[in-house]
This record gives sequence, C-alpha cells and structure tokens, in this order.
Amino acid sequence: MSTEYDDRPFIAVTMGDGAGIGPEVTVGALVHPSAYADSRPVVVGDAHRLRLAAEALGLAAEVVTVEGVEDAVFAPGRVNVIDPGLLPENLAWGEESAEAGNAAYHYVRIACELASAGRVQGICTAPLNKSALHRAGHIYPGHTELLAHFMGVEEVSMMLSTPKVKVIHVTTHIGLIDAIRKIEPGLVERTVRRGDEAMKRAGVAQPRIGVCAINPHAGENGLFGYGEEAEKITPAIERLQADGIDARGPLPADTAFFLAGRGDYDLIVAMYHDQGHGPVKVLGIEAGVNITVGLPVIRTSVDHGTAFDIAGKGIADVRSMIEALRQAAEMSPRLALQQ
Repeated sequence: MSTEYDDRPFIAVTMGDGAGIGPEVTVGALVHPSAYADSRPVVVGDAHRLRLAAEALGLAAEVVTVEGVEDAVFAPGRVNVIDPGLLPENLAWGEESAEAGNAAYHYVRIACELASAGRVQGICTAPLNKSALHRAGHIYPGHTELLAHFMGVEEVSMMLSTPKVKVIHVTTHIGLIDAIRKIEPGLVERTVRRGDEAMKRAGVAQPRIGVCAINPHAGENGLFGYGEEAEKITPAIERLQADGIDARGPLPADTAFFLAGRGDYDLIVAMYHDQGHGPVKVLGIEAGVNITVGLPVIRTSVDHGTAFDIAGKGIADVRSMIEALRQAAEMSPRLALQQ
C-alpha cells in the first residue's frame, strides 16, 4: 500500500525574546488552521513560555517538547518545540532582561545549525530585543546580522513584503550619513541581484524593479546633493540592464513607492533603512513580513518589534507571524523524494 509523499519543507520557527510578544505570535500562528498547509514548522523556544502565551490568548494548544524535527508530529492544535531550557519559569513579561536576550540568541543559533545541516529548509523568526541581546553580551545590530554570522555569510539583504509593495534595502542598521558613504555601485548591484533572485524564487518570472535615488527628486539634475545618483546608482543599473534584469531608476523615492503601490513595480530598492521602512509600515505593517535574502535558506520574520508594553496580555496581533510562516513555506524548496 503506497502513501502520498510529503514534500512540505521543514521550517524552524524561533520564539524570539520570551519577555515580549514573541511567544504569543508564535503559538498563535502555529495553531492557526493554515499552519501546516504548506510546511512543517518546528519551534525553537521555551515550551513553558508558549503554554503561558496560549493561556493569555485563550487558545487551546498542545505544546509538546521534541528532541529534533524528525520527532515532530504535525496535527492541528499541536505545537512542536525544541526547548534548550534557557528561560526561568518566573520571567516577567514586558521587561528587558539578559536571560531573555541570551535565550533569543541561542534560538537563532540552533535554527541556523538545523538549516546548515539540511534538517530545515527555511527559518521564520519572532522578534528579539536588541538591547536585551546586547545586555547578554551578544553585540549585533539586529536579527539580520546575527543570522549572517551564524550562516557564515558576509553580505545579505533585508526585504520587506506587504500585500501592496515589496522593498529590498541597500543599507539597513546604520546612521544616515554612514549609509550614504557606504552606498556604492557594487553594493547596489548585488542588492538588486539578490532581490531579483528572491522574486523569481517566489514565482515572478521577470520582476520589474524600481531603484530609489538617494536625494529628493533624484537629485533634480544636480540641484540637490552632490551627484550621488550618477556616481553610486546609475552605473549599477546600467550593468544590471545589460544582463537582462529589469531595473529602472534612479527614481524619486516618493514617486517610486506610489508607483509600486498601484502595481507598476514588483520590487522597490531602498537606499537606506527609513526610506524603505516608512512607506511599508504605512501600507501594511499588520501583514508585513521581513525577509532576509542571500542566506543559504530563506528567512522570514514579522515586521514589528517585541512590544513589551502589551506582552503577556493576550492582545498581540498574530497576522504578521501567520503571513511570515506562509511566505517562508512559499519561498523554501520542496523536499525531493529520496530514491
């Protein structure tokens, strides 16, 4: 008697900072009816904390500790957890702590080890707290850089995805003056290529990519700025177009996002953090997803923080985590049948 082969990818879901809303959005997404439709997610986190989160949300969840992804059983209402036992049971909600920061760090480490070993095909992360991470002695600017460190990758890109617009960033967690100094044609070109590859992986055969300028009005023919567009962006676009990539610009950023919102572009390339994050958060933070491209596996995350002010109160919005898990499944490779 033959059974149908299950090719759903395994996804490591990191719980994030245990004092924030990470446990709530994690358990909320894992008991959602769509949780196991296209993937087999296994949480790396704290089982006790997830049970408390389910109780706060009023959800019936069977939280089960497993040794590895191979031991997980994917049944409705069940949450499989790899628990390294790093959090105290009396951890306070909504308070920054080294214990929670350290645990969040190790959840990411374990997920990356699973991915590097081929035991999971994607990673989906709940939010961690940078200050708590630093308090624990783990000095990284954010999640993206931490993942790159564990995966041994020197350069990755952050992509934000909402129902209306997708944005990839040339620079992220650095000051604006430093960002402008860092932007150069090679970095712009590599960022666009990573975005083009990610969009194709998601099923867009020929992505239309709008590349933002640095200055207002794209410099207005030299009236604003000091020729940054011609020096730092245009050479990259010319090389990309020569390779058949549909990259257009440099575009005034305010116009670019308007055009993307009405469907003219599949992806916008932002030059710095707030240039991309601002419009995305206006257009759809509730369903926004943060995607890291350039890693050996795809990584998706919620596009919000730890929200200490509402943690443990059962009012966290789980929609972004549900969408992050869905996109992780969509962009991760299906498992091939072993002969």
